[in-house]
Amino acid sequence: MRIKAKTQEFVKARVWKGLSQRDLARLSGLSHSYISLLERSVKSVGPSTAKKLSDILEKQVDELFRLE
Repeated sequence: MRIKAKTQEFVKARVWKGLSQRDLARLSGLSHSYISLLERSVKSVGPSTAKKLSDILEKQVDELFRLE
């Protein structure tokens, strides 16, 4: 099972918070390139990282991510 970002919702939440990919990377401790890959649903994410990103973007995990 993999956890992937819901691209449109993820980007919308980030932009709504006024964050660039680099800002989100800095706040989350992830690399800018990883955030880019997440937003395009190329990479999956672990449960703790999904929770961390959801907390930063102030959304529920299931609003931003889907299970595959």
